Amino acid sequence: MIKALGASQGIAIGKAFVLPHWEWELPDQKIDVADLAKEFDRLYEGIRRSKTEINQMKTELDEAVGSEEASIFDAHLAILEDPVFMNEIQGIIQRQYKVAEVAVKEAIDHFVTMFDLLDDEYMKERALDIKDVGNRLLKHLLGAPDIALPEDTQPFVLVVRELSPSQLVHLKPELVLGIVTMVGSPTSHSAIMARAFGIPMVMGVEGKLEQTIGTGDLLIVDGGTGMLQVDPTSEMVSRYTEMRKRQIALREQLLTIVEVPSVTQDGVSLTLAANISSLKELEAALSNGAEGVGLFRTEFLYMDRNRFPSEEEQFEVYRSVAQKLNGESLIIRTLDIGGDKQLDYYELPEEENPFLGFRAIRFSLERKDLFKTQLRAILRASYYGDVQIMYPLITSVDEIREANEVLAEAKRELTEEGIAHRSDIKAGIMVEVPAAVAIADLLAEEVSFFSIGTNDLIQFTLAVDRMNEQISHMYEPYHPAILRMIRTVTNAAKAQGIPVSICGEIAGDVNALPIWLGLGIEELSLSAQAILPVKESMLRTRASDSRKLLEEMFRCKTAGEVRALANQFHAEAALAPGNVQRLM
Repeated sequence: MIKALGASQGIAIGKAFVLPHWEWELPDQKIDVADLAKEFDRLYEGIRRSKTEINQMKTELDEAVGSEEASIFDAHLAILEDPVFMNEIQGIIQRQYKVAEVAVKEAIDHFVTMFDLLDDEYMKERALDIKDVGNRLLKHLLGAPDIALPEDTQPFVLVVRELSPSQLVHLKPELVLGIVTMVGSPTSHSAIMARAFGIPMVMGVEGKLEQTIGTGDLLIVDGGTGMLQVDPTSEMVSRYTEMRKRQIALREQLLTIVEVPSVTQDGVSLTLAANISSLKELEAALSNGAEGVGLFRTEFLYMDRNRFPSEEEQFEVYRSVAQKLNGESLIIRTLDIGGDKQLDYYELPEEENPFLGFRAIRFSLERKDLFKTQLRAILRASYYGDVQIMYPLITSVDEIREANEVLAEAKRELTEEGIAHRSDIKAGIMVEVPAAVAIADLLAEEVSFFSIGTNDLIQFTLAVDRMNEQISHMYEPYHPAILRMIRTVTNAAKAQGIPVSICGEIAGDVNALPIWLGLGIEELSLSAQAILPVKESMLRTRASDSRKLLEEMFRCKTAGEVRALANQFHAEAALAPGNVQRLM
């Protein structure tokens, strides 16, 4: 059994189809000066055909999973129009008298090597985009065929060193049971697409395999735990087949409580809102019973394109989400770029530690022109629903006041222009750094609400990069320090009379539910897939029991002790007679 990195949840059992590396036989020849024009014509025709093919794939993907996921291919089109990439190819043809396909291959190798040397996960992912686009262009220059499917065309588990979005589309996602990649990141375009298609996926198995996986080998992929098993025993196949059946059955059972109110057995309500980054994710969240949107990640509107989105483009998206929510609240987080989220068209400064650098609200306050454009779009959308604004990575009162000054200026402009908007729009913050926790009482006086961003709060408080395999085990959501920080923020919010919600992966952990009920949290912001499991657990839980349990947790000295109490509580609640059948 191999422990990989889970990138898309679910279990897949099937035979492997190993996708070979792109290998091209390139002509070893030079061209004459008289043939330069002909070679440039071949290059431009290859670019034209590549663009046509990419646009066709984008249209097909848009129909299958939505425009946000399909916009991945906008980045590919941008590469074909990028003057630096094109100048490199043209320069090799003109200066070295090499044929177009050789020039393209050398340009790909040059940029991929350059990006791979950077200690930046985002740039490594962009290197894969360049390879994908370059290989498409090579395919047209060489007249090579598309990827060949297995002859029997039966569903398969795809195994590949690294997967590009266009490879996944060409291979027909409906035939792909699961995906295994040797390298990659959960934030890569292929991982995003796998999740959109609902295909289980694991990554990062390079160096962990005891044997080479061959086409036809039987595999088990568990994208939830990140487990990969090659040539499993019949007993393992039976066990995971049953697990898969239970997952499907549980999913069907959970769908029966979509309309059931999220209320504990002793009558305490907890709003279950959604985390989204696109309209497609909103649809999934609503189908899972989401009560509003607790976090709209707007940075994805800025990524995988060749320029900043205009006010009108943003307004249309925000308005569409607000209208679909029919009065439920929509909390829009302002641009949280930087760290592991970079832009193809705007060069952020190179930093030793970008997660502690020029990102989120710091970027917005430096580029107030872009910030105001986004705030104007949000304000205009607020006319169509209960829209609220949330500032990320706040560390001081000064940042809130400076941000609100830009917000006030945007309101004045819209009023002068006669454009409808809500002048009383609520503005809150994400509490995700220890500094914000320490002055939570001061911050609470400046804002309308808190959202505790647990992912970054845990990472910053414990000084643990959870993507670092050597120390990821130290990333501990149940650490006593984290519980105390959340309590401090919650008490400060209550003292000021403002609401506080929990956001981050631990919000979707059913074992953590008694913590939120014990603290009196009124809202969780979750991924679409986590909403129904948390609701089902709520229907079996008593808030009064949670408060008693929380008192015990605060007496614990280790994360292990806290986690053990939480697990035991959840297990006992699961065995107790529940509300689910009574309310169905």
